[in-house]
Amino acid sequence: MVRRTKEEAEQTRMAIIAAARNEFHTRGVTRTTLEHIAAAAGVTRGAIYWHFTNKYELFYAMRDQVSLPMLERVEFELLQQKQLAPLARIEKLMNTMLESVTGTEEARTTFEIMNFKCEYVDEIAHELAEMRNCYESMTKNLAVVYREAARNGELRPGLKPETLATDTQLFLWGLARLWLVDTDGKLVRKQAKKLIASHIATRRAD
Repeated sequence: MVRRTKEEAEQTRMAIIAAARNEFHTRGVTRTTLEHIAAAAGVTRGAIYWHFTNKYELFYAMRDQVSLPMLERVEFELLQQKQLAPLARIEKLMNTMLESVTGTEEARTTFEIMNFKCEYVDEIAHELAEMRNCYESMTKNLAVVYREAARNGELRPGLKPETLATDTQLFLWGLARLWLVDTDGKLVRKQAKKLIASHIATRRAD
């Protein structure tokens, strides 16, 4: 009975997060209330407060469902997949990250909320600092692998690993944002992998 109760509580928690995601996407984070979320989830406000302090805690729970697994892959893909050459690891990572953002409706909706349906003020203003920390960490890891590529003779002469790492970050997240708004597939969706391959090709030694 206790196990069933825990399972039911977790099911309710997940249903609330799913409802919050849909409401955030429809109304924007600022305009969404707990009443909206409760109605969409088919629960009372009391049920929401049992699991979450406020809608901003719900926002972070929604974000963590997709962003934490994605970020956990970064170091593994870049630094531990030693069977692949450095530039191949970076290319694989870029494809993996784009797939993490766009591969499921849950992920797409969450990243659309974080990019286009959210004002980073008040209770979630510090999210920008967390984003910056994640970007800095990923850039450092990319630079490590670009330096490895340079030592292996993979890079064109004169290219600086640190600059390449920053440029790859700009390219990848710019591509992801374009993918999200490219609803008719005329901009980047149909050629995303080719664009990533071209990005890596510009770095390869002749």
